[in-house]
Amino acid sequence: MFNIQSKLPIYDPEAVQPMRDELKFVGFEELLTPEKVEEVLSVKDDSTTLVVINSVCGCAAGSARPAATEAVQNDLIPDRITTVFAGQDRDAVDYFRSNYLAQYPPSSPSIALLKNGKVLHILPRHQIEGRTHEEIAAELKNVFSQFTSKKGPSISAEKYKELVHARACGSKIPLNEN
Repeated sequence: MFNIQSKLPIYDPEAVQPMRDELKFVGFEELLTPEKVEEVLSVKDDSTTLVVINSVCGCAAGSARPAATEAVQNDLIPDRITTVFAGQDRDAVDYFRSNYLAQYPPSSPSIALLKNGKVLHILPRHQIEGRTHEEIAAELKNVFSQFTSKKGPSISAEKYKELVHARACGSKIPLNEN
């Protein structure tokens, strides 16, 4: 079905694991392959899916991931919360960008809400950089109130208090040696 070459991760997978774990902790599902991206996003059942394009950069650590994790603690959240990791899940990210975000320039991090395979709202990097995670989370919560109906939060308040944000920046992450 897919004719995409498998690209190795740019950064050491072990070094970026805390950045993955931060989103997984609050219930984000990783879309690791083009097939998984297609399986999840091709569904046309009027459900909503949030996709965070994760990244090793400082604005992902300081704004995008904290905003996404906070936003899904809202009273209303998307039906599905997912993530792909730029520079890591390279084939999945390329597939997502070319098949679902083709009208937008590549951007990581970025956060998109989709329904029936169509973008309802997107926050590209230039709308993340320079903003606090609270500002971005507030925007996402507002978008959720317009387009979503699933009851939140994604995890209990008690569990959310245990979340440790991965604050590393890409300049300090070792490259993949493989």
